[in-house]
Amino acid sequence: MILMLTLGLVVLLLLGLPVALAVALSAFGAILVSGSIVPLTAYAQKMQFGLQNFILVAIPLFILAAKLMNTAGITQKIFRFADTLVGFLPGGLAHANVVASLIFAGMSGAAVVDAAGLGQIELAAMTKNGYPAKFSVAVTAASSTIGPIFPPSLPMVVFSFVSGISVGRLFLGGVVPGLLMTVTLMLMVAFYAKKYHFPRQPFPTWRTAFQSLKDAFLPLLTPVILLGGIWLGVFTPTEAASVAVTYALFIGVLVVRELTLKDVVRVFLETARETAIIAFVVAASALYGWVLMRSGLTIRIAEGLLTISQSPLVILLIINFFLLVVGCFLDSTVAILILGPILMPVITKVGIDPVHFGVVMVLNLMIGLLTPPFGIVLFVMSQVSGLTFEDVVKSTLPFLLPLFVVLVLIIFFPGLVTTLPNLLMGGAR
Repeated sequence: MILMLTLGLVVLLLLGLPVALAVALSAFGAILVSGSIVPLTAYAQKMQFGLQNFILVAIPLFILAAKLMNTAGITQKIFRFADTLVGFLPGGLAHANVVASLIFAGMSGAAVVDAAGLGQIELAAMTKNGYPAKFSVAVTAASSTIGPIFPPSLPMVVFSFVSGISVGRLFLGGVVPGLLMTVTLMLMVAFYAKKYHFPRQPFPTWRTAFQSLKDAFLPLLTPVILLGGIWLGVFTPTEAASVAVTYALFIGVLVVRELTLKDVVRVFLETARETAIIAFVVAASALYGWVLMRSGLTIRIAEGLLTISQSPLVILLIINFFLLVVGCFLDSTVAILILGPILMPVITKVGIDPVHFGVVMVLNLMIGLLTPPFGIVLFVMSQVSGLTFEDVVKSTLPFLLPLFVVLVLIIFFPGLVTTLPNLLMGGAR
């Protein structure tokens, strides 16, 4: 049964089956192999129950908000503001690329949305100004991983779903790591800018700076409104997603007047299609998790890890290595849904803060988005830029270094993650 669950899933994924189908079939096959008599209705019920959680409502809403912002041309205003802010530095547009991703992270919460939407604007601007295509792609790919760390974050919502940890605390826990990712990536850009003498933009005039800030001011308020509302208790993190959609519609339709009824309908349909795919993955993973618990594998893994060491740091380092490998092969959502229930009892047993672990786990899996063979951001950047997959991989690899630096920092200094949620939302709960 365990062999079918693990090896069966790997084989089905390597055969190219859709992730949700591979997960569901491996779970179904494991039950058949075990000889257990389980009514077919039980499978459907487990998959249905996997979707009956209010927290999951936030996923389609945050996707919708980001798509509305992209369609309304708001991402262009954000990039222009970021360029005004840091474009005068050596390698200015590359710095603007990173800063724009941080700003857009407060609206999207997903690396792929950042890479596919904002990424096209960033690549066009950098190519036009003479930056090498491979360097532009590398910066864009690496900076897109800020989105799932800095709030709001779709992977954090998924982790909250499987762990029961407050989404608000997870969101706040990602603030400092997200800022650290921005700083380390900008240091990497500065190194390349000095080495290859990349150009810088002219220092902005007061008029240019004011106009840029004016155009981007309302979008810049999005993360302030969302985090402020959650902190003050005005709305829950899930309700914050609906606020984000309402705010995006307000800006797109009434302020910039770029969103037409046809655009809104198209974006809603695209969001529905993407949400259906995610929902299928969540439902299949719920079934897989149920079968996993029946197999006893979760208990064996927990016991095995605890026999190696009782030290929180050692356990966390072991899990990190495992997650880095998993992230190369599994989609982050699937990895969280499957591995979250397995690892939570272990980290609870050794006293690791679950908010700290959640942020570490998500950052691990975001690094996986930039690693072959299945790093989805690499495929997106290859499609957007026209470069081969191999060229995208080679150019992006050096930019993993800043991300690993941040990962090491938050592993060894948990306060970088836990201080803000504990300060603003009280002690751990």
